Amino acid sequence: MSISEKNHSQYTRHEFKEFGGEFSATSYQIPKLQKSEVLIKVNFCGVCHSDVHIHEGYYELGGGKKLSLLERGIKPPVTLGHEVVGTVVDVGNEEESNLIGKQFLVYPWIGCGECVDCLNDKENLCITPASIGIFKPGGYAENLIIPNSRYLIDIEGLDAAHASMLACSGLTTYSAINKIMPVINEDSVVVIGCGGLGQLAIRILSSMGIENIKAVDISEDKRELAVLSGAKETFDPADSEAIDKILFASDNRCAAVLDFVGNDQTVSLGLNVLKKGGEIVIVGLHGGELKYPIPVIITKAISIIGSYTGSLGELNELVTFAKQNNFFNIPIEMRNLEEAERSIYDLAQGNVKGRIILENNQYQLR
Repeated sequence: MSISEKNHSQYTRHEFKEFGGEFSATSYQIPKLQKSEVLIKVNFCGVCHSDVHIHEGYYELGGGKKLSLLERGIKPPVTLGHEVVGTVVDVGNEEESNLIGKQFLVYPWIGCGECVDCLNDKENLCITPASIGIFKPGGYAENLIIPNSRYLIDIEGLDAAHASMLACSGLTTYSAINKIMPVINEDSVVVIGCGGLGQLAIRILSSMGIENIKAVDISEDKRELAVLSGAKETFDPADSEAIDKILFASDNRCAAVLDFVGNDQTVSLGLNVLKKGGEIVIVGLHGGELKYPIPVIITKAISIIGSYTGSLGELNELVTFAKQNNFFNIPIEMRNLEEAERSIYDLAQGNVKGRIILENNQYQLR
């Protein structure tokens, strides 16, 4: 008899029952798996800034306006966690029993599976998403049900805790970088925001052979870390001459900006350092409103691009790239799964360097 068929089998989710509320450890029955489904034991789960926004229940739009996540269909109770590495412990299809006992990275940006976008490897853009850790229970739990084994990615040869970051921070960064490629040697790339995603971006860009990387962050510690990651020069956006200094350092050849903060000040800075034909890719969700002269966008032929996570195909590419390039060994802090709530608050308050990875070391099948 499979695990999922044992009616007494339970697992724990660390969930919140209202936006902004406390987390609670809640027991759930493990249901009988459908034929395509896979049950994993969660081993590691990254803590992401998106988790902070989801817990708060809104995104800042600027001008005192907010985008309600409840209105977008996200309804508590919510079990967060979309950067998941786990071991398969049961399958709905006996023909996939060879997966049991193997460890995988989970692709979380799952769509309906039937629309044009889903059928063209753009599930992350599906208008009826079923994303793990957002619309479906996520990895802040002992177990997780995956709807199809196609979302499991082999990470053999990679450090599993670090590999968990590839599902969101890594994929989001990689997909954003894909949107600015190719970059010629004479041009510069500016990375705004040198937290976890920014550091990954610098490391991936460096691994791709891009040398002229400029890093921007208000934190001196993060700027120093950016240099260790591969940035050629760093800048403090609080400096009134920051734009002029970036233009001078790049010889007015800033071809691309990757903004991992995403507020009105950072986007404005990014637009003002771009050369003609340059591109700014906005990834961060800190919020605000963009005010910029439309004629300048046209006469400078600037492209403003939003980037949200990435496709399953891109994640497979990224994992292959990670196996060939040692780029994602950024600092991580390991915490127990039970520390999920504290981790969300620490991240919200900016008290984290690198990334927090939750470890499920208390797993026990009842």
